[in-house]
Amino acid sequence: LADFARPPARGRVCDLGCGGGALGLLLCRGRPALRVDGVEIQPAAVRLARENIARNGLEGRMTAVLGDWRALPAALPAGGYDLVVCNPPYFPPGTGGVSRAAAHRAARHAGADTLEEVCRAAARLLKFGGTLALVHRPEQLCRLLAAMAGQGMEPKRLRIVHQHATAPAGAVLVEGKKGGRPGLALLPPLLLRDGAGAPTAEYRRIYRMDEEV
Repeated sequence: LADFARPPARGRVCDLGCGGGALGLLLCRGRPALRVDGVEIQPAAVRLARENIARNGLEGRMTAVLGDWRALPAALPAGGYDLVVCNPPYFPPGTGGVSRAAAHRAARHAGADTLEEVCRAAARLLKFGGTLALVHRPEQLCRLLAAMAGQGMEPKRLRIVHQHATAPAGAVLVEGKKGGRPGLALLPPLLLRDGAGAPTAEYRRIYRMDEEV
């Protein structure tokens, strides 16, 4: 998602359900004028995000706010963001391998209206012309596109993720633009593995596997 999203060099991003802040850290890399505000409902995850922000020297550029995207905290200004990103819970309650850990269940399992709630929150936060970028399960694609359109965000870019060339879709990456004109670009599929099972060149680029640590 960090690779798919297109944050401005200067601007403001909101990460809905930021967890430990990993997505915000990636978006900030190489963009010294970008600000990222995360909102997260789990107190332990907010504490972890704040620790990660401090460890990476990003105080003043990143924040982690305790709150629920269904009732956005006042610290997140309406109409104040160029980009909203979200990696929402994927699975309906009781499906998708339910974890015994409450935090994992909250991160993985959605309520009945989660997609609509995400799009509603994003529409409130975004400037006119701002974008929402998120990742989700392919079986929810039609519902996701409808939820975007229902909140005045025109789906503009779509990329489908496969483990390999003959595997079914494993995820979809979607971008919608608030107030955008109709017109959806279907991007080339993202293949994670080649025919021999090795990471593809694009996978290696995205995860910086060839960079020296």
